[in-house]
Amino acid sequence: MEFTIRKDTPTVPHRKHWQFCVGSGHALLALRTDYTRQLKFIHDTLGIQRVRFHGIFDDDMRTCNDLTSLFDLPGAERFTEYNFNACGVAYDNVLDAGMKPFVELSFMPRRLMSHDESRGKEGGFFYKPLIVPPEDEKTWVDYIQAFVRFLIHRYGVEEVRTWCFEVWNEPDLPGAFFNGSRDEYFRLYEITARAIKDVDDQIPVGGPSTSGSKWVKSFLKYCAEHQVPVDFVTTHQYAGDPLGGVEDQGDPLAEGEGHATFNFDEFLRSVGHRLKEAKGTSMLDGLQAVMGDKSEETDVPNDVFFRNSAIVRQQAGNLPLYYTEWNENAGFSSWTNDTRKVAAYDVKTALDVMNNMDGSSIWCFSDIFEEFHPFPQEFHGGFGMLTQSGIPKPVYHALKMLADAGDERLVLGDDATWGEIGIAAFKKGDDTQVLLFRQKMKNLDLPKERATVTIELPEAPKKVLLRRVDEEHGNPLRLWEAMGKLQALNRQEVRKITEESAVVDEEVPFEYKDGALRLEAELGVNDVYFFQIEMA
Repeated sequence: MEFTIRKDTPTVPHRKHWQFCVGSGHALLALRTDYTRQLKFIHDTLGIQRVRFHGIFDDDMRTCNDLTSLFDLPGAERFTEYNFNACGVAYDNVLDAGMKPFVELSFMPRRLMSHDESRGKEGGFFYKPLIVPPEDEKTWVDYIQAFVRFLIHRYGVEEVRTWCFEVWNEPDLPGAFFNGSRDEYFRLYEITARAIKDVDDQIPVGGPSTSGSKWVKSFLKYCAEHQVPVDFVTTHQYAGDPLGGVEDQGDPLAEGEGHATFNFDEFLRSVGHRLKEAKGTSMLDGLQAVMGDKSEETDVPNDVFFRNSAIVRQQAGNLPLYYTEWNENAGFSSWTNDTRKVAAYDVKTALDVMNNMDGSSIWCFSDIFEEFHPFPQEFHGGFGMLTQSGIPKPVYHALKMLADAGDERLVLGDDATWGEIGIAAFKKGDDTQVLLFRQKMKNLDLPKERATVTIELPEAPKKVLLRRVDEEHGNPLRLWEAMGKLQALNRQEVRKITEESAVVDEEVPFEYKDGALRLEAELGVNDVYFFQIEMA
């Protein structure tokens, strides 16, 4: 496979949309020192500017209380308080890490939730969020406005105006995040957005924060017809989504009530039989049997995000579009989350969708995460770029390549792919950078493929450096397995794995002849190579 980069190749801005934000676990975790330390590392090394998490209103944040929590006495419910101090500590930690919060307004405090007995109250996750609409709209509005006033008092109105306020998370997924209808979510968005704007009309607010690129068209139609303020659009997209399936044909956002095709409780019932066939007896063995790894078990296309985001880009019109969750797998505990398959997918996809959105948020930055369970195994198929002890995974190293790539991207057009191998190239001052990746949706054991890159240059470079993510480089999982898959690592073991799996610049030989530099590489499946051609 041969690529040629000519000296007159035009450039376009390299839009690093994924640096806009990053996802993480629920709000309570932001009170931990290890969370804050890892968040600062991600900001400092990858340049990511914001962080988004669920559950700022969950009961473990103690934001809405009454005297019945102390004394179960008649009339005790009359004595109430709003207490947003824990929220303030979480946001203090975000700001101290050099970042800003992307405020997801979720979930429902117990004392405000609907008492409708026809629907379940809790989401099916470890920390049991309450996922129903409010019982009384006026009380919810009062609560939201108290929260916003708290933030303005603590941080100043000019600072809070630089944050984004997103109403809820994936309201299209009953049983998981919202036990209500689409119309109920639209109404919840309406009263919440108006409540915020009544406090300060310059604070940005948006939605619908749906899974699978859904509801955007109908959401914006509702806002227009009811004159509801909306400053930006948010939605999510995963490729190997085992929950709602992959929406990849035509317009996935057609109107009608048939959007919420996924129900979390029904999903669990449908896959429960897998436990009988599972190997092992640990909780992780059981979860991996139930959840599976759809991108390994079926043929999942790798361009769903690109195609759906192009549709949503048109539907969002002139409004900023933020994909506030995306990644290769939506399945927590999928073993490939710890492999370089995610690295290759995220690199390719970040480049593919570059012009379809104003910002995005990869899910997520760390395995300090408790959506299903706080697993003790260091490598358990978590979503994070870092393990729970802070060991960088392959996806971190690949994103570091994109972070260090220049702000000008060379337009390679049809020459950007050849067979299985893709290429991107960048200018950074006088230097040229070349990124090669062999992305596949399955971790197949295939022979390596050779790629040759010819780059026209006015003179021979001073040196060529190479960083790579492959079986031997940037692969901490391999080292952990060689150590016996220790359930809990001490600091020395964390340091050993981190140091031995580090990705460093290697000076490599090259051939310069007749005004052109020639580079060669042999890539295995889901390898990522980054050449830096230094001219001075």
